[in-house]
Amino acid sequence: MTSQRPPPGDDFGIYYVLAECADHCHGPPAPTGGSQPHLQGVTGLRNLGNTCYMNAVLQCLCSISPLVEYFLSGKYITALHKDCSKVATAFAYVMTDMWLGDSDCVSPEIFRSALGNLYPTFMKKTQQDAQEFLIYVLNELHESLKKFHRRRSCETGSVPRCCRKAIASETSIVTRLFEGQLNYSIMCLKCENCTYRNEVFTVLPLPIPSEYKCSLQDCLQCFFQQDTLTWNNQLHCSCCETKQEAAVRASISKAPRIMIFHLKRFDILGTMKRKLRTDIHYPLTNLDLTPYICPVFRKHPKYNLCAVVNHFGDLDSGHYTAFCKNSVTQAWFSFDDTRVSEIPDTSVQTATAYLLFYSCQPFSIPIEKC
Repeated sequence: MTSQRPPPGDDFGIYYVLAECADHCHGPPAPTGGSQPHLQGVTGLRNLGNTCYMNAVLQCLCSISPLVEYFLSGKYITALHKDCSKVATAFAYVMTDMWLGDSDCVSPEIFRSALGNLYPTFMKKTQQDAQEFLIYVLNELHESLKKFHRRRSCETGSVPRCCRKAIASETSIVTRLFEGQLNYSIMCLKCENCTYRNEVFTVLPLPIPSEYKCSLQDCLQCFFQQDTLTWNNQLHCSCCETKQEAAVRASISKAPRIMIFHLKRFDILGTMKRKLRTDIHYPLTNLDLTPYICPVFRKHPKYNLCAVVNHFGDLDSGHYTAFCKNSVTQAWFSFDDTRVSEIPDTSVQTATAYLLFYSCQPFSIPIEKC
């Protein structure tokens, strides 16, 4: 077994867990002698039985530099809630192994067990949806690390009512990095009374408007275009005091630092299931979200791609992999469970993309390895 250092800020006496994870890894031994040293954050994950969906999501989350720095520095410890700390603590263990360990691959068993105790579905050796798994992970990390704040009134003054941002009463590293807010303007088509509704998001689900080929901008335009609600979808108008047809349009009133797009490839119509294999072109740099952001808050720089979850195969079966940009080398790597390889930028664009992670600022090296 290769030697490993305990997690930063570790005061729980669980160093042996990290050692056990390394022992269970089936990957090749760490480089020795004059061979190339193990790169920080470039570590495979053992497949525990159809857990490629989990491995792909963990690779993407563990490549996000501000999240890595938060956990490796031990900052998470002071925020932990003792009654629901297991998922966040296990996440920190796995991340520490991936960034500060010497093994070429590690086992995520401790994290799977922690999350599986809350959601037994993830303990089954069956394929699960990576997008659903990601949402569960982000929710549990938030619950473990959230801080309560006295709710203040929304922004006022010169900010238009339609663009005001609701101020959350709970914040965490998850809300600071991943949480955005949509504003829906709803206009009654009879009396033209306009109302507004805010909705927070961590993952933005994008429809795919074409069956063969389209761009990410096409998907965004489809999501943010005005929609008319008719028939059974009519909304109650407070002025008309009855249900009326309405025009609804969404805009972004708060853009997150990390924008996650879910490309809705899985389509279920009654008993029919299908996967949309549309080749979606997405930019690696300079994604412009300005047209979809409320004008008052168009202060964010353009977004750069930092990670991708890919899906191969069909709805009920298939395989997940990940592409992640390493903040140390600025190179892209492909992660297929324990198999890891560097890839050129040109290989990041594929027709198998399922989740896209974009950052509005360049990533710095999260922590220096001694």
